[in-house]
Amino acid sequence: MQGSIAYCALHFALCALRFALPGLSHFLREPYVAGIRESITRNPDNVMLTGESLYTPYTQFIRTRRTRMTEGLRSMVRETVLTTKDFIYPLFVVPGKGVRNAVKSMPGVFQLSVDETVKECRQVSKLGIPAVILFGIPEHKDEVGSEAWDPHGVVQEAIRKIKKAVPDLVVITDVCMCEYTSHGHCGIVRGEEIVNDATLELLAREALSHAEAGADMVAPSDMMDGRVAVIRDTLDDNGFQNLPIMSYAAKFASGYYGPFRDAAESAPAFGDRRSHQMDPANADEAVREVAIDIEEGADIVMVKPAGPYLDIIRRVKDEFGMPTAAYQVSGEFAMIKAAAENGWIDHDRVMMESLLSIKRAGADMILTYFAREAALLLKEA
Repeated sequence: MQGSIAYCALHFALCALRFALPGLSHFLREPYVAGIRESITRNPDNVMLTGESLYTPYTQFIRTRRTRMTEGLRSMVRETVLTTKDFIYPLFVVPGKGVRNAVKSMPGVFQLSVDETVKECRQVSKLGIPAVILFGIPEHKDEVGSEAWDPHGVVQEAIRKIKKAVPDLVVITDVCMCEYTSHGHCGIVRGEEIVNDATLELLAREALSHAEAGADMVAPSDMMDGRVAVIRDTLDDNGFQNLPIMSYAAKFASGYYGPFRDAAESAPAFGDRRSHQMDPANADEAVREVAIDIEEGADIVMVKPAGPYLDIIRRVKDEFGMPTAAYQVSGEFAMIKAAAENGWIDHDRVMMESLLSIKRAGADMILTYFAREAALLLKEA
């Protein structure tokens, strides 16, 4: 009986202590906190000067700053690391010799003749950048963009000379009609309609001409339905079964493309490209577009633009686990350049942060006009 009474008394005491401790802790802490509060009231600047804390040793919280205190510690826990191997450098090829035309809306970017393109590629390779992507601006344009598949066109000539001069550099070619057509649209036009199926044959002919010239990869950017399947079949039927396709799978009808159209001389003469490029509001549709391109034979899928569509990059990578590229487009590049020139931002810091964010979102490779500048910074680091 006495043992039962003692047990009950002990249990009661423990329960009371359990409920009393928080109050006791508050009782012990409150005079200290009250004193600090009074000190702040009397002299608010004192706390800023002394770093005096409102919290006592009794307060428990998680200190995530510990691994941020030095660069050595930060580097040990860094989750995403940029390297020069992440970059693909876009180049604009024009007819002529010794041509190096500055693109005014894209500081540091030039239209280059084939000989100048080769020089640029040598420098790119020395920096450790593994690949370039070529965009051609022809000498003559017509309704169907016939110079796009000319075996002696500027892109085809550039491929041959680059591969001879820098054989280990991966040469990718953009496959589209907009740079080559007189109306600036991505395919055959009837009235004001860009005709899908009739355009596919032209895209396939262009891709095949690039493969025959020695391209390492083709990248259809036109957003016509079925173009990956048709290009894949054409390449396979002509002995290029091992040539990969990097598809512009989720390419949005974006306002960020403006400066590119100066560089590639590809602004549409009328209308816009919303009938084939994607609505910026649609994420689920982007996933469906990527799934279709994979089914048709794409080896690498791309999201374009990159910065405003980081959520799409992440969804694509998580959904498919495919090699995923992202294009940091001309408008993204130009905005950083303009803000830096006006002294509003730190150019190098924002450039690197923008690239890091694209890789963190899930991109395995980044097409960027910053490739050379970023590679130089990484080598210095």
